[in-house]
Amino acid sequence: MPPPAPTLKIRRFRRRFGIAAPKVVVRTHIPWPWYGAALLVLILGVAITVWIVAQRGEKAVLVAEVSDLRESLASSEAKLAGLRGSLGTEVSGVQLERTVRQQLQVRVKALESENAALKEEIAYFEHLVPLAGGEAAVRIERFHVTRDPEAGRYRYRLLMAFEASKQVREFKGALQISATYVLEGKDALLTLPEKNGKDASEMLVELKHFLRKEGEFRLPSAARLKSVEARLLQGGTLRAKRFATL
Repeated sequence: MPPPAPTLKIRRFRRRFGIAAPKVVVRTHIPWPWYGAALLVLILGVAITVWIVAQRGEKAVLVAEVSDLRESLASSEAKLAGLRGSLGTEVSGVQLERTVRQQLQVRVKALESENAALKEEIAYFEHLVPLAGGEAAVRIERFHVTRDPEAGRYRYRLLMAFEASKQVREFKGALQISATYVLEGKDALLTLPEKNGKDASEMLVELKHFLRKEGEFRLPSAARLKSVEARLLQGGTLRAKRFATL
């Protein structure tokens, strides 16, 4: 016999709301715009993260490039300094070579002049026949004056000869050099040795046969040399004189 209708209703109520009723899950309802906003925020976050990573990567690349450029600049500056140093050394070498060459040329000219003077003296000695039995005599046979490259500096060279006699076998005296020059339109005279000068002893002469003597004197750089005369003095007496060949 089927149960009555009220009993069925009670059983159904127990099954739905009683202990044997199925579990109920309570969920909160969220509107769909909120889902869209969350998705947008997520997308923005991902985009910002990617941009930051990209910026950091570009910054690292830029830092590396700047470092490379600085290294290249330092290397270029080092090479430039080396080239400048090499150029300075080459220029100095050229100047040094030019200076040495000029000095050698001056020296060669001086040696050529000295060689010519020696040849003249040798020729003179070969043809000189001293007078025998005559009186003692002293002469200045050769007298040359040359100008040095240095302004105002002159060199002289002279050859003296003495003919002895039975009574006088040696000549003792002093050499005197007188240079006449023009300075600022006026004539002036330089006499060597100067009074109370240190070179007085160097101008003393002791002559038995022949004697060659050399020396130098200086004039103001703007002076123009006119003539030079050499004198041989003995006890204040003039014994011989000769003008120089300029």
